[in-house]
Amino acid sequence: MTEIKACLFDLDGVLVDTAKYHYIAWKELADQLGFEFTEKDNERLKGVSRAASLNILLEIGGLNLDDAEKAKLAESKNNRYVEYISAMDSSEILPGALAFLEDCRSQGIKIALGSASKNAMTILDNTGLTPYFDAIIDGTKTSAAKPDPEVFLLGAEALGISPVNCVVFEDAEAGIEAASRAGMVSVGIGSPETLGAAALVVPSLLEMSVARLKEAFASV
Repeated sequence: MTEIKACLFDLDGVLVDTAKYHYIAWKELADQLGFEFTEKDNERLKGVSRAASLNILLEIGGLNLDDAEKAKLAESKNNRYVEYISAMDSSEILPGALAFLEDCRSQGIKIALGSASKNAMTILDNTGLTPYFDAIIDGTKTSAAKPDPEVFLLGAEALGISPVNCVVFEDAEAGIEAASRAGMVSVGIGSPETLGAAALVVPSLLEMSVARLKEAFASV
């Protein structure tokens, strides 16, 4: 590929382990509504907006609610989630994330966040990650959820970097598709079985460095 000038990161499941708190909060809501919500079900919610996640949850439960009821449930889930993430600290940064962010900075590579989370700033501030980012695009700045490419295109625009010079790091299929639609290459964080559409898949950022990144995409 052309020169790598920017790395754009999803938040949940890539830099910090907040996925467990989403699952707990959604499961509590499902329990309240009277149906089971499993960890396998939760995989469908990764990288998806809150409203879309609620629709999936209600579909699993076989419930059809009006917009007013949905709004109340979404707020209830978010309040529980915020309670959990408000107690987060730097110990919940995922292995390898800090070292890779520091490597990017030392190599002059710009860093942006591209997350559907409306609570991204709370998480970044509580974990001490905020200073690493040159641009932060979260759910308060976007109108379309992944796999729409909006969040990554806004990130590239905020950095002043062309999409062809950007690499996206994602743990969800919807995010990998969004990166592709934005004209960016992607690194999947997780399992090749679910993230096979990414140009490169690694178990975590522990396996990642700028040198390996450049080597992996030298021929792309």
